[in-house]
Parts: sequence; structure tokens; C-alpha cells
Amino acid sequence: MNTSRAPLTSKKYYLLFAFLTSIFLMWGLALTLMDVLNKHFQAELHISKSKSSLIQLATFGAYTLVALPAGFYMKKFGYRSAILGGLFLFAAGAFLFIPAASAGSFSFFLFALFVLASGMASLETVAHPYVAALGDQKTSDQRINFAQSFNGLGGVLGPAIGSFFLLKAERGEISDLSTVKSLYVTIGCVITLMGLIFAFSPFSRVKVGSAAHNQQSGPQTDSSSVTQSATRTSPPLKDLLKERHFIFAVVAQFFNVAAQGGTWAYFINYGEETMHFSAEHAGYFFSLSILLLVIGRFAGTFLMRYIKPYILLSIFAFANILMCLIVAEAAGWVSFVALLMINFFFSIMYPTIFSLGLKDLGSHTQQASSFIVMGFLGGAVFPPLMGLIANTHIASAYYLPTICYLIICIFGLRYPRLNRHLKSLKQQSLTIST
Repeated sequence: MNTSRAPLTSKKYYLLFAFLTSIFLMWGLALTLMDVLNKHFQAELHISKSKSSLIQLATFGAYTLVALPAGFYMKKFGYRSAILGGLFLFAAGAFLFIPAASAGSFSFFLFALFVLASGMASLETVAHPYVAALGDQKTSDQRINFAQSFNGLGGVLGPAIGSFFLLKAERGEISDLSTVKSLYVTIGCVITLMGLIFAFSPFSRVKVGSAAHNQQSGPQTDSSSVTQSATRTSPPLKDLLKERHFIFAVVAQFFNVAAQGGTWAYFINYGEETMHFSAEHAGYFFSLSILLLVIGRFAGTFLMRYIKPYILLSIFAFANILMCLIVAEAAGWVSFVALLMINFFFSIMYPTIFSLGLKDLGSHTQQASSFIVMGFLGGAVFPPLMGLIANTHIASAYYLPTICYLIICIFGLRYPRLNRHLKSLKQQSLTIST
């Protein structure tokens, strides 16, 4: 009997895998950096908390609008072209910060962020299946989790870099938006360099196999031909909409990203107004909270060996209901530690809801993935609602995310009944036992 384990990826994919992993890091950095911009623009452009939350609307709104088109583009033109398109939009949005900073226009900044986030959304839609295709499908989950760990690292670096370079302006060390311009020009240059490397390097043209082909030990083929074939055989949407666990997963992901967007948008404001930290100091704590998210992801992955994912999801969601209630009480360090711990318990929610929603969908899986990514709409509409409360009392705004975590908790508890395939297996098992 052959007991050898499949490798994480093949040797011929090493450079491509390393490059895609670096993309995960960059969009993690850019995403959390936007929450530092939220606080920075309140001070530099003299806007309210509710108005500054339009940053989240522009960012997550882009994810909502771009997810499906990016999926269609990937199917038509293949992984390589889709990655290049995403990098181009990412860099273009970063360079648009130059005229936006020169004009000192919040509306111009929102447009730049929308373009940048459109690039990030394109990359997120494409990178996950691309990484999954780089080797044996038995190790695809490991490859994606490994790449996502660098996304978490980028999430730690984003607020740390933003706090060091941007929030110093609020202490009077820098009097204008020049640091914003310089920081995003640097990001734009890095992304442009990455795009040039990817466009002209041989590793970007390496052929990869599709999930279906790998599972059947078939020949490897060009990514564009795989995706075009998938397009021709796509099942009707009405069949997908019959899957109740998928529908509830889309709803749960909407509220999950809503809670994330609202919690992150006002973290620095909470530290400044409730704990009386400087904005820069609060930003470093925000970076620490993202580190707790990374730790929580590893801890959750370990616990899933012993606890079913949907049960652990419900436990973590219930824990965050308690954390939000403590945060809303503004009870000094007790509440602030609870604010830090929200990210620990939040850690497993996005990937777990995503994977539970895709269970047992077969040929519907790729189509369903785009719809679940559209759950980012929650992050566009929820922070402005929290901002209306935060304008008056920042701590009270954290009562709102309890609604989101309650819905996620219900999703986890009801999942066995929602998934008709899992329900059918349980019924068969019960019949056999009796």
C-alpha cells in the first residue's frame, strides 16, 4: 500500500505559488490600511465618522460589483489574464491617490479607493481557484490556508504601517496629505513591479490543471481552456437557488462582513475616545487585534479536528455577541480587551461560512463562489449605520454587530438541517442503526 503523502505543490509551481502568496499579503495589507484611512481622513479632511465610513462603502461596494464580472472574465480569458487585470486596477487605484491628495478631495479619494478595491476584488476572486489548481486536489485546502496566512500577515502590517506613517499627522508632525500620497505611490510602484514580473516571467505561463481534471488524474491543460469548458457546461442558476445551505451562507457572509467592516472602521476611534489613547497608539492596538485574528485562525483550524466546523462557528459567533455587549459598556480595559478578542473569534468565520456554503454543490461550486464573495456588500452598508450612532457615542455603536453574530450563530446551529445532502446522510444513518 502506498502511504506517501501528496506534496503541498509541485516543484514546477514553486515560483508561481510564491508569487500568488505575495498577492494575498498585498491585498491583506491594503484592506486593513483603509481602516486607518478612515480615522486619518476624519482629522485631515474634517469629516464626521458616518461620512468617513463611505470608505468602507467604496471598498466593499467594489467587491460586490466586481466579483461576478471577475469570475466571468476568468472563465473567458483564464487565470493569467485575470491576475494581470486585477494588478492593473490595484496599481491604477493607488496612483489615483496623487491627484486626490493634491486636490484634497474626499470624493476623489473614494473614487481612487473604489478602483483600487476593484483590483483587490478581482485578485481575490481569481487567486483562490488559481492556488487550488497548483497541484493535487488532496492538498488544495492546505495551499489555500497557507496563502491565507500571508493575507493575515498583510492585515497585521497594514494598520502598523498606517499608524506609523499616517496618524503622526494628527500629532502635528505633518500638516497635509503628503504622507497619504507617498504611501500609496509606494504601494502602486510595488504592485506595478509585481505585474511586470508576472507578465514577463516564464512561471506565469506554466500550465495548470483544473480541479476536475486533477481529481480524475487527467492531463494538465491551459487554464483558459479549462475555464472556457466550464462555462459551456455551467448548470442553470435555478438549480443552485434550491440549495438552502448555500442561500443561508450568502446571507451569513453578508452579516459577517458587515460586522467586520463596522468593527474595524471604528476601532481606532474607540481607542482614542474611550481609552484616551493617541490615534497612533490605538492604531498599533488595531494591528495587535489582527494578529489575534491570525492566531484565532490557527487555533480554529486545530479545534476543527475535534469539533464540527458549523458547531465551532456557532460557538465563536456566540462568544462575539458577548464581546460586543462588553465593548458597548465602555468599561475601561475590560471592554477594550473584549474589542481585541472580537477579531480572535471572528477569525474562522469568513473561510468557514465560505466552505460550508460550497459543500455538496458539485458543478455549481464555481458559480456559487462568486455569489458568496458578493456578501462583501454587508461591509458597504453596515459601517455607515454604525457611524450614525458613533457620531454620538462610539461604544454604543458596538451593540449593532450583535445582530450580525446572532444570524451567524443561527446559521451554524441550523446547518445540518439546511444542507439536504447532510440531512439525507443522517437519516440514512438513523435508519441503518434502527
